Amino acid sequence: MKEPTISKLGHVGIYVNDLEAEREFYRDVVGLKITDEDLDIGLVFFSARPDEHHEFLLSRGREAAAGVRLIQQMSFRCPTLEDVLAYHRRFKENGVRVHRSVSHGNAVSIYFFDPEGNRCEVYWDTGLVARQPHMEIIDLDTSADELMDHIRESVRQHGDTVFARNEDFDRSKTQAPPLGK
Repeated sequence: MKEPTISKLGHVGIYVNDLEAEREFYRDVVGLKITDEDLDIGLVFFSARPDEHHEFLLSRGREAAAGVRLIQQMSFRCPTLEDVLAYHRRFKENGVRVHRSVSHGNAVSIYFFDPEGNRCEVYWDTGLVARQPHMEIIDLDTSADELMDHIRESVRQHGDTVFARNEDFDRSKTQAPPLGK
């Protein structure tokens, strides 16, 4: 008998306190499309792909107190490095709380927090191979060409080993600062 397999992640749903604020954030800042919603029931369905009804769901009814760590992260893959750089600018313009911008060697990532403190990531796959964890803080105000030259050199030097400088990887900082900070 054939073992069952998973072809891809279908969708993720999270409970939220302020459905409207979260709805606006994921629609207007992250850029996901609302595919369905029932605000009376408290459900908003989102997708980044026209062929997928929803990849992400917001549901009213969070019962955990603010600051309780429920989600390690939600990641949104971008098609190009330029998209990640555009999110960097968009997050600055919208006052989004950014945790850090890093190279994983195999990806360029921005870790950020939604209005309720859920940690998210937008990333682009570089096509390079680097053993994980590979984490290096990067400056996304650098040009795309300079940034990729730096990442290629870092992967050349450190790609076969675990590479995460202590100052770049501090688990205590993966939690959102208190709201309003």
